[in-house]
Amino acid sequence: MPAPPSQPRRTAAIILLDGIVATARAARRTLASRGNGSRLAQVAGVAALGVLLATAYSAVTVLRTPDRLTPVAVEPPPDLVAPAAPATGTPGRQPESVSATPRASTHSATTAPTATPPAAPPPAGAPSAPTTPPPAPAALRADFAVEDNALLSYGARVTITNPGTAGATDWQLVIVLPRESLEVGSVTGARASRDGATWTFTPDGSNATVPGRGSIRVTFRVSGAAISATPRACTIDGAACTGLPS
Repeated sequence: MPAPPSQPRRTAAIILLDGIVATARAARRTLASRGNGSRLAQVAGVAALGVLLATAYSAVTVLRTPDRLTPVAVEPPPDLVAPAAPATGTPGRQPESVSATPRASTHSATTAPTATPPAAPPPAGAPSAPTTPPPAPAALRADFAVEDNALLSYGARVTITNPGTAGATDWQLVIVLPRESLEVGSVTGARASRDGATWTFTPDGSNATVPGRGSIRVTFRVSGAAISATPRACTIDGAACTGLPS
């Protein structure tokens, strides 16, 4: 014998709708059985039945399609600040607040100073820049003169002149007297030494250098009359002096 067909499962919406329909039928039979009721009561009953049916339809629609209901979204206040989630794996780090208004970031641009490379040394063996050598000292000049002529002695003066621009040092004045018995004394501006009748005068501390375009003086006194004791020769660095009597 074949099994009876299974009855379909009744949902809550179907059960509610069947109850409302049964209630409406019972109310209709009650109104029909009261034939002596007023017309106004019948109109009120029909209106109540219509409201009941509309309510039942709305309930069934909601129960059958609950997923069509659109939830009402509640927007947060405009000034609400949501905390950012902390970084995973970083202990002790506090979450940073994220503002709803974007914040403009400023970047300061710094220009690194340009370093000047040091000057490269000249290569080995390169010729150096020519240097101007100092001017060579010019040849000195000397002038002999008798200053004080006495009966048994006379005073002599030798002026040494430097015509160049560079100072002259280590000069040498040589006086040759006519006899070895003649003496020289009272020397100023030089040191005197003798070799027979030849007397050599070299610079002392006061006249160590003959300045450029300048002159110095050497004075001394000779024991003997000027008429017979004047020098036979006078030289400055080998050059003859001027002013000797002929």
